[in-house]
Amino acid sequence: MFPLYDENPTRITPYFTYGLIGMNILVFLHEVSLSSEQLEQFFRMYAVIPRELTTNFAEEWTTLFTSQFLHGGWWHLISNMVFLWVFGNNIEDRLGHFKYLIFYLSCGALAALCQWFIAMDSTIPSLGASGAIAGVLGAYIIRFPQSRILTLAFLGFFVTTIRIPAMILIGIFFIQNVISGLASLQAAANMSVETGGVAYWAHIGGFVFGVILGPLFGLFRRD
Repeated sequence: MFPLYDENPTRITPYFTYGLIGMNILVFLHEVSLSSEQLEQFFRMYAVIPRELTTNFAEEWTTLFTSQFLHGGWWHLISNMVFLWVFGNNIEDRLGHFKYLIFYLSCGALAALCQWFIAMDSTIPSLGASGAIAGVLGAYIIRFPQSRILTLAFLGFFVTTIRIPAMILIGIFFIQNVISGLASLQAAANMSVETGGVAYWAHIGGFVFGVILGPLFGLFRRD
């Protein structure tokens, strides 16, 4: 399932959502212009490296924010930007432009810290907008629980669109990440070597902080 459109009208143009999408695309286009060695160095400079954050937080804390604009591939970028496009506009509408930006970046940074807490000594770069976008999803599910999302559904060889309640669509996202996150802990406990993969705990942390911070930033303010 892939979200396409959210049914809630907005009162303002979501400039910051558009801007965040544009910045992510521009950074990724820069990434694809780099050689393999240059890209590795780029990630080492701007992604979160848990071990380096652990040993030198005073210099590495900025990567909690810069890492949110890095992506590891086209699908990583496209899937994140589609979710931001579908769900970000309504949260920006409710919070206002500047509060939304602070909320988004805060969720992303806190999500990265959640992933760091799980593997403080890891040398694998942690990057992507997923944690911040998970925060947007967390805020969305408590503000618009009855909304329906026009969703692209793949049924074998057939492709169609259906309207799915946001509670179900986002709930599936969260449950999948909880299950996968717990499985990743078990796998790590049974292995003697470090493994990479999806930052499930960043997704979980971002979602939870989105639920917590959304109301504090004015998600339920009266119109």
